[in-house]
Amino acid sequence: MPKLNAPQLEKNIAAKDIAPVYYFTGDDVYRKLEAAAKIKAALNPDEFNFTREDGGSADMGGLISLANTAPVFSDKRLIILNNADKLRKNSNAAEALAGYLANPLESTCLIVLHNDAKKSKKDKTLESACGDLCAVVNFDPLSSAQLAAWMAAKFKERGLNAGQDVLAVLEELVGADLTALNTEIEKLALYAHGREDKTITQGDALASVGYSKEENPFALSNAVLDCDKNLSLKLVGTLLAAGEEPISVLNKISSCAVKMLRIKRLSAAGLGQYEIVSAAGLLPWEGRLAARAGAYPPVKTLTRALDKIIETDMAFKSSQAADPQIMLKGLILTLFSR
Repeated sequence: MPKLNAPQLEKNIAAKDIAPVYYFTGDDVYRKLEAAAKIKAALNPDEFNFTREDGGSADMGGLISLANTAPVFSDKRLIILNNADKLRKNSNAAEALAGYLANPLESTCLIVLHNDAKKSKKDKTLESACGDLCAVVNFDPLSSAQLAAWMAAKFKERGLNAGQDVLAVLEELVGADLTALNTEIEKLALYAHGREDKTITQGDALASVGYSKEENPFALSNAVLDCDKNLSLKLVGTLLAAGEEPISVLNKISSCAVKMLRIKRLSAAGLGQYEIVSAAGLLPWEGRLAARAGAYPPVKTLTRALDKIIETDMAFKSSQAADPQIMLKGLILTLFSR
C-alpha cells in the first residue's frame, strides 16, 4: 500500500503510471476532485468504461461487480466513488468495498474519495484494507505559503497577474476553501475580461468578495501599522458605527500591537529585515513592516498597550465594558503615546 503525496501523484499521472486503486483522504475535497479529473484525462475512458457514483446512494454490489469486469475494447475501466464516508451504516457496503481494495482488478482504476477527515482517523477500515496495488493519497489543507502559490498559479492560468496583497485579501476574506477561492478567481477573470492591463488590484479583490473601497477590512490594521493615529481613531468609530463587533475591532488592534512588539524586539537584537520577517512569523509580503521598526512606539509603550488590551478583552467578554468606543479609542491613544 504505497502512500503518495500530491506532488508525487501529479508526477505519476503525467507519466501515465496509473494505479488500480486510489484512496484519497484529507479535508481538501477540491484537490481530490481535481486529481480524479486529471486521472480521467490521462486514461480518457469512453462512456462504456467510465462510471461515477456517490457513497450515499451507490449500489455497492453492482459497483464491485463492475470493477471486477474487464473493460470494453479498452485497456482500462475507470470508476470514481465520491463520498465513501457516506456509505450507509449497518450495511455490507463498506465490507464489500474493503474486500475489493484488498484484491483489485488491475484493468480497472477505482478512485475512492473519503471526504470526512475526522471519521477516517477514527475508522481505518477502508484504509487498512488497501493492498499493495492501492495508492493512498492524503490531501491536507494547504499552508498559507502553498495557498498563495496555488492562487498565483490559478491567476496565471487565466492570463492574470495578482500581487501578494491580492492573495492576502482573498485568503483573509475567503479562507482556505479552494472551491470558494477558485470561484472568486473566476469572478475576477470575468471582471478583468477585455482589460488591456491584466493586473488584479486589491480593490478588485475586495469588490469581488463584496466590500467597497471604504469598507476595506484591512484599513484599520494598515492605519495602525503605518502609525497613523488620527486615521486609526476615525476607523475605530467607522467600524463600530457600521455594526462590527467591538471584540473584532479589538482583535485587529491586538494583532498589530503584537506584530510591532515582535519587530521592535528583533530589531533591537540586531536582526536584519529579512531575518525579522522569518523570526516574527510575518508573511512574505509583510517585509515592509520590518523596515518600519524605528517608527514604531517603544517596547515599554507597546507592552503597556498589550496589558490594556488584555484588560479590555476581559471587560468585553464579561459584559463589563462601559462604552466600547471610548475603550477602543483609548487603546489607540495608549498605543501611540510616547
